[in-house]
Amino acid sequence: MIDTLRLTAEEASGLLERGEVSPAELHAAYLGAIEERDGELNAYLRTVAELDGEGVPIAFKDLISTRGVETTAGSRILSGYTPVFDATVATRCREAGLPLLGKTNMDEFAMGSSTENSGFGPTRNPWDPERVPGGSSGGSAAAVAAGLAPWALGSDTGGSVKQPAALCGVVGLRPTYGTVSRYGILAFASSLDQIGPLTKTVRDCALLYRTIAGRDPCDSTTVDLPGPVELPEGEDLRRVRIGLPRQMLELEGIEPGVARAVESALDLARELGAEVAECELPRSVEYGLPCYYLIAPAEASSNLARYDGVRYGLRVDEAWELDAMYERTRDAGFGDEPKRRIMLGTYALSAGYYEAYYGQAQKVRTLIRREHEAVFECFDLIASATSPTVAFPLGAKTQNPLAMYASDLLTIPSNLAGLPGLSIPCGLADALPVGLQLIGPQFSENLLFRAGHALEQALAFDAVPARLAGAAT
Repeated sequence: MIDTLRLTAEEASGLLERGEVSPAELHAAYLGAIEERDGELNAYLRTVAELDGEGVPIAFKDLISTRGVETTAGSRILSGYTPVFDATVATRCREAGLPLLGKTNMDEFAMGSSTENSGFGPTRNPWDPERVPGGSSGGSAAAVAAGLAPWALGSDTGGSVKQPAALCGVVGLRPTYGTVSRYGILAFASSLDQIGPLTKTVRDCALLYRTIAGRDPCDSTTVDLPGPVELPEGEDLRRVRIGLPRQMLELEGIEPGVARAVESALDLARELGAEVAECELPRSVEYGLPCYYLIAPAEASSNLARYDGVRYGLRVDEAWELDAMYERTRDAGFGDEPKRRIMLGTYALSAGYYEAYYGQAQKVRTLIRREHEAVFECFDLIASATSPTVAFPLGAKTQNPLAMYASDLLTIPSNLAGLPGLSIPCGLADALPVGLQLIGPQFSENLLFRAGHALEQALAFDAVPARLAGAAT
């Protein structure tokens, strides 16, 4: 019997290479686990029964275009939309022999931090089904944590890979902007969106990043990697200098249990040979959130204008006049959060306000990038909690958008600067996972993997949710 709860992607690959299981048996084991456990979690929007590869199966967040498989970005406005082409990351996974298990649930158009904004119902956290899995890649994170996929792809705009990774107790990477193609990705905010892996281990994360990264002629923002992606093997952090932003340590709203788990992980980093000291990111922490919530909605307003009921997806046919059809289709198809952000973004881009809002936010973004560059003159990595809190109860923040937005306070600044970030589980608080965020300069993924792997080995965190481990035994 294949234990999908504990099996890593690397271990699954070994089973296939040794002929201990067949690709069909492995694929079927995960489909069986989905059938058994996903009725409670709602991590998947749809599964794929056909085996289209001989390697380790994978799940995709539902904004990654997949030829012949419905792709909705978690929104009813795209119900029934079936792409006729693959996104570049889907093509690269297909070429690597990774069969698709299915498409995972998400906050609508990646707008949210809890996967409660999905047009198809919320995803639940495998550690506690009464709590959120984080977002917007909550379906992908929950699927990996619950053993419903050995690994998965999500997207990260303001923290949508790192934050659900933290809340579900898995590993998540937001790569350097431009190292992974956005071609075929249903866009939210084009200057921020990046596809990234969600996995059980740091080595799995490096393996999947190696598969999807690299220049793509279909995406002019992509670049060549400066060198090969290395699989981490070392177990020490000698000569690694880690900065702790004082403003993040003192941030109001960080739960005491989260702070203790992160502090313990940093004590381990010191024992492994790292130099750990405080640093300063005052502008990034103070202005990151308002800056993000001007830039991202403005770009969303532009990107989501294409969903109008004319070419694909939902169309409300009650209206004979074109403008009325637009209005009714968009009103019926979009949920509250996309509507809120479209209106915010449209206002920020409107005549007379563009320079005061969007233009000013771009200037602040430049200051945030320069502030990070200054820190990296003295440090190799920056560390903090990934999320200020552990997974919160379903419905706790749905009526307070500002409280929900604050879930990404710690992940947004480095995203605005286009920097890579890795979240690894570093312990429990109130029996729920806590994530440690490591940020590096551009193209420092190999260093992140090395540091993350060393800490992962020292922490020895059991990534299997206790309630599921008990049910399995």
